[in-house]
Amino acid sequence: MTRTARVASTTAPAHGRREHWSGRLAFILAATGSAVGLGNIWKFPYITGVNGGGWFVLIYLICVLAVALPIMVAEILIGRSAQRSPVMAFRKLAGARSPWQGVGWLGVTAAFVILSYYSVVAGWTLHYSWLALSQGFAGLHPAEVEALFGQVYQDPGINLFWHGLFMLLTVTIVAAGVHSGVERWSRILMPLLFLMILALVLRAAGTDGFWPALEFVFGAHGDRLTPAGVLEALGHSFFTLSLGMGAMLTYGSYLRTRDDVVATSLAVGGLDTLISLMACMMIFPIIFVAGLAPGAGPGLVFVSLPIAFGQLPGGALWAAVFFVLLAVAALTSAISLLEVAVSHFLDWRGWSRRRAAIGIGAVIFVLGIPAALSGGTRLFGGDFAAATAVLFGAGHGKNWFDLADYLASNWMLPLGGLGIAVFVAWRMGGQAREQAFMAGSRFARLYWGWVWLLRYIVPLGVLAVFLHALGVF
Repeated sequence: MTRTARVASTTAPAHGRREHWSGRLAFILAATGSAVGLGNIWKFPYITGVNGGGWFVLIYLICVLAVALPIMVAEILIGRSAQRSPVMAFRKLAGARSPWQGVGWLGVTAAFVILSYYSVVAGWTLHYSWLALSQGFAGLHPAEVEALFGQVYQDPGINLFWHGLFMLLTVTIVAAGVHSGVERWSRILMPLLFLMILALVLRAAGTDGFWPALEFVFGAHGDRLTPAGVLEALGHSFFTLSLGMGAMLTYGSYLRTRDDVVATSLAVGGLDTLISLMACMMIFPIIFVAGLAPGAGPGLVFVSLPIAFGQLPGGALWAAVFFVLLAVAALTSAISLLEVAVSHFLDWRGWSRRRAAIGIGAVIFVLGIPAALSGGTRLFGGDFAAATAVLFGAGHGKNWFDLADYLASNWMLPLGGLGIAVFVAWRMGGQAREQAFMAGSRFARLYWGWVWLLRYIVPLGVLAVFLHALGVF
């Protein structure tokens, strides 16, 4: 038996023929759903506000083009070429005993860890959606709205209930399969998400704060931008596209071998960036009208916006639309995270999809319990103030929530993204890489520019993210 045959025999999935997307649009919607999440609608507006908008946004866009998109093309290309989940993809392309499998294992592990605490944060969006729909913000003074988030964070019953409900929704969708689950719900949730964002942007456009917000986000100014802000733009451009956690590789494995990887990557990256910018233009006008600060930080969504909506005509309705939008965005990302782990066990152990989704979902729910319990803030000697400070990137607490977030964001994802870039640029082989890039592509002329970025610019960018996370800069 040849070496190629031996590798193929060890990597063939035991569950039968691999599912594929029904078409290019299905992949774009699903992959955009994976990329679009709380990072777009929650984090990007608040880091834009903290860094003064303007030049920060421009630098972010440059980083998306120079660092994030090349990695995305590489990650999807690996998945499409191997037609396997992350670990088995590297095993197929590099050999059954290759250490490159570690990059795949890193992605699967990151998906487990991230979803365990991401589900808790997503639970807050469900709770706030319920409050908005049930008039729970009505009559609250600003100080009461501010105190509300602290109460939600500290209430173990609320956190466990919404954490469990969110995981149940995610498991139900993924268990239904690629066509009947992930693809079908992506076709429903992504247009719904876009329509809600568009409605909120149009509502914001009718306020006196729209033009000041437009100038704040896109104006040629950088008086509040610091070197740390530049590195934050770089880091967020990398993380916003769900890179390094195996999601794009897994979704790419459901592409057919002639599907255009470059065109689909550009479409996904473009839609993700557009939604981030639209999120700014739906939030900042409302904030300016209410006389609140754009640099409020992480509390911009859970504290400042409920206060601002309370000062608008029909504010209760728009608050409900916004928090439902936030929950939908969280759900589309969670689906892709669970799909990474489920696809791995389908390929590796030959489990049925239903068994894998339910079993892994249950494990992730249990892993998320320490983050959901208010007592979890004391597991490593931290207190509530320290915990929330680190959760939002402002301190060095040591609770479970913080530890999981720190490990995933600062180590697992950068290492995964770097491994993908180095593998494709230096290990995959020039002929195989070029053929994979060219297959079905309308952008063949971009090939050498893409390889150059992967070889030199991307590693430098990821290294800068590492050093920034370690406090060197």
